[in-house]
Amino acid sequence: MEKLFSYGTLQYESVQLSTFGRKLIGVADSLLGYQLEKIKITDPEVIKTSGESEHRILIPSGNSQDQIKGMVFEISSAELKQADDYEVEAYKRVKIDLLSGGQAWAYVSAAH
Repeated sequence: MEKLFSYGTLQYESVQLSTFGRKLIGVADSLLGYQLEKIKITDPEVIKTSGESEHRILIPSGNSQDQIKGMVFEISSAELKQADDYEVEAYKRVKIDLLSGGQAWAYVSAAH
């Protein structure tokens, strides 16, 4: 199983059902060293799935005191690929350290 940290639309039940075909059960956690910004989404399928044309995106801040709260979901490798397909090109998937001491995948800005 893979761990995926979500701070945005992947927490929405409608997005989970559309992307994974099931509702995910998560555990609250945080990551340090990032800030959130908003980006404009132009992919009509992503807008239809999320119901939003603006999504949040993680930007490295260089400040270990910056904390982003989210949820950690356990998903299969196949579901991780489905999450990759859902995210637009502005995001890249990276392994991050969580405040709890664990690690998870997260989608961060591909430009940074």
